[in-house]
Amino acid sequence: MTTIELTKDNFEQVITSSPMVIVDFWAPWCGPCRAFAPTFERSAQAHPEVVHAKVNTEVEQELAASFNIRSIPTLMVFRDQVILYSEAGALPANALESVVTQAKALDMDKVRAEIAAQQSGQDPSSGH
Repeated sequence: MTTIELTKDNFEQVITSSPMVIVDFWAPWCGPCRAFAPTFERSAQAHPEVVHAKVNTEVEQELAASFNIRSIPTLMVFRDQVILYSEAGALPANALESVVTQAKALDMDKVRAEIAAQQSGQDPSSGH
């Protein structure tokens, strides 16, 4: 699978209809973004079950602003509409592979329980 372009018009539909989405926030003028692009494309081909998507921050300024993107490239991993990872900087191939593998291995029921506990002000490790 190749990467897809995300816009404010299709972003929500892609995130909600896909179990896992990795989003690369980039811009055409950004050297590190262009250098990272082939690594991102190879990851898309290696993991066809994971949607790899790109947001051109020059065109989609509103979308970038809604996620508080301050530097690019920024990589964001969504699983079941939950942001599991958000970091600025181009990753080497082995680090990107590690992020994908770890995100795929997470127990999302546990993640949702931890989020619910944090939102209610409880410590999820206490069991209360």
